[in-house]
Amino acid sequence: MSAFFIVASVVLWLMQVTVGAWLYFAFPQIGWKIPVAAVPLVMTVLFRFFMEYTRTHWGAWESWAYYLAYTWAGLVFLAFCICAVCAVVQWVLGFMQVQARAWLGPVSLVLIGVTACMAVYGGVSAPRIKRVSVTVPGAPKMRLALLSDAHLGVGVSLNRLDKALKRLEAERPDALLVLGDIFEYGPHREQYAKRLAQVKTPLGSYGVFGNHEYYVGYENSKSFFEQADIRLLQNEIALMPNGVQVAGVKDVRTARVSEQDVQNLLKSADASKPLIYLSHTPLYAEAARSAGADMMFSGHTHNGQIFPFNYLVRLQFSRVYGLFDVDGMPFYITSGIFYWGIPLRFLAPAEIPIIEVNA
Repeated sequence: MSAFFIVASVVLWLMQVTVGAWLYFAFPQIGWKIPVAAVPLVMTVLFRFFMEYTRTHWGAWESWAYYLAYTWAGLVFLAFCICAVCAVVQWVLGFMQVQARAWLGPVSLVLIGVTACMAVYGGVSAPRIKRVSVTVPGAPKMRLALLSDAHLGVGVSLNRLDKALKRLEAERPDALLVLGDIFEYGPHREQYAKRLAQVKTPLGSYGVFGNHEYYVGYENSKSFFEQADIRLLQNEIALMPNGVQVAGVKDVRTARVSEQDVQNLLKSADASKPLIYLSHTPLYAEAARSAGADMMFSGHTHNGQIFPFNYLVRLQFSRVYGLFDVDGMPFYITSGIFYWGIPLRFLAPAEIPIIEVNA
């Protein structure tokens, strides 16, 4: 993860330089020359420091440092995208001998302000309830709540989790399916787990690890799932009280679970009973279907979290968000209940999916 943060810091610096260069070009009368050179360096150093510091130091001041640093990074990304587009427009119009700097500069500032407000609002908003109806022949009627990509801890308060879970509980689901990346790091770990354990459903809670469960420590994450009363499925199958099977795998990329491993697991299930397949990372859907899965649920992608980052996510996954039909198998990928790192959401709202089976 340290290498990731180093790369992220370099990218953040380059994006800030790009924004500064555009503003210097668009508003030369203000004199942006010194800020263009100094601000990106200072802010990148501060961002890098706060990223590392808040991973091991927790408190009121540290929480503010976390939110401010990561919010800055998210807003810089949005500003970079807008300024890059404006620069391209200016370049194209320049070839046509059209002077656009006088109006492109103010337009870029307005767009930055509007998108910043929308992203902050998206980050602080409660996750929406997303009802999804699917038809699965042979399966009983049931309502399944999906919980994915919470990234609890220093970045998401216990109060926010409590409010979100109250919305989930009000839907009265028959089972809770947890799709990984649940707890990161921070204070009150046991209280987060206790609150999750209070979510009681007739059919129980079942879940799988995401990649972040491995990043923060395998045994630590396993202990959290136990305290949260979530039946952890690690390349294994559980039978719910209504006769529906739930199969879950370790994170296919982090734990290097192969397509053949997935097929071997699902083929070992009872073919006479409905089979739900849980995988944090949305891969091997066709293999899962051919091996007998009747439903599949994944997370991980966050639907990009901040548009247009979702287009970069599409370079990794053919399916990023929403309900898909894979040879007759309903496959839903959720955008997640909160966020990771950057506490913003832009055109990719957080959600709590309620899967209504044969409703």
